[in-house]
Amino acid sequence: MSTDEQILGRHDVDDLEAILTTVNTDVDEAIHAVRDNADAIFTWDYEKGARPALNKLYEKAKHSQWNGQTDLDWSQDVDQQQFAEMMADMQQMEFQTRGVDFTGTPFEKWDRAEWVELAHQVQNWSLSQFMHGEQGALLCTAKIVETVPWIDAKYYAATQVMDEARHVEVFAQYLDTKLDGHYPINAHLKLLLDDIIEDSRWDMTYLGMQIMVEGLALAAFGMAMQTTPDPLLKQLLRYVMSDEARHVAFGVLSLQEFYAGLTDAELLERQEFAFEAAVRMRDRFLQQEVWDRMGIDVRKALKLFDVPEEVKNQDPFQQLLFSKIVPNCKKLGLLDANDGWLRKRFDVLGVTQFEDWADTGEEYLEMDAVAQDRAAAS
Repeated sequence: MSTDEQILGRHDVDDLEAILTTVNTDVDEAIHAVRDNADAIFTWDYEKGARPALNKLYEKAKHSQWNGQTDLDWSQDVDQQQFAEMMADMQQMEFQTRGVDFTGTPFEKWDRAEWVELAHQVQNWSLSQFMHGEQGALLCTAKIVETVPWIDAKYYAATQVMDEARHVEVFAQYLDTKLDGHYPINAHLKLLLDDIIEDSRWDMTYLGMQIMVEGLALAAFGMAMQTTPDPLLKQLLRYVMSDEARHVAFGVLSLQEFYAGLTDAELLERQEFAFEAAVRMRDRFLQQEVWDRMGIDVRKALKLFDVPEEVKNQDPFQQLLFSKIVPNCKKLGLLDANDGWLRKRFDVLGVTQFEDWADTGEEYLEMDAVAQDRAAAS
């Protein structure tokens, strides 16, 4: 059993200095190569429907494909300034509620224009990380097609490859034509994607991408959809979420069968990987690249968001990002295996309260916005 320090590479899960020293050192490179250590697996068993739940998911995926160029109205104007002003006002209200004192901080002389610019940069950063994560999903799902031994899973994963290509396309188009460019990939997200791709075991690709990364993305997209006033982005996110719900369900339905046959030692390896992935995803939300671009020392900036020790890791936004991950980990048996090893770590992160929320194994049927819109149109 590994220690948290061996898993994370630092003694304390909340060690800010260790988190901030993890940086992306090749931001100017257009190509990033990762060693893929997996075997490509052929199967001569072509019996379609041997796994009915996966076959049902495959049929749903074929029916709910959409075209990012024709199903979204790109002629709509986007007022990023309006959104930035709204988010800046909300941030100021939060600071006032908490009684934050800016005296002696870099923000002491900031006026509203600078707070609006910060909100502007945060939106660019957030959508950029969504885009980079979707490319990670594109590569990982192509790897699943290669490595998973079941024909029903290969069929479904092939539809997800198309989904992920579409997601990268629409996020890149929105950033480049409606906003004003994008940020490089966050170092913590990059390391996580590298780890997922480098692992030779097909189920680790599922766990890292389908359960952890896609699970967090599904929750994050939902929050973004609720807060944006832009109808184009709102529709884009609705359709992406329709796909993402199927992707997470794909992980749940596939791994539930496989994990039922693993030993405690094998499950512990998956628990440790899930914990490391959760911490890496949480760390990226420090958005240090934004503070760097704003010319603010990230350590001084983050002091504004300091909270008492007794409520550390109780940020409602960060907690809700795990609302899809925790119930799915529970359904897979990862939460309570090995005397609740992962449960204890999720307790430290402050996210265990979501364990009884709906898992995504069937939830995807309720989130099919594409089918809903087509039915309404007809």
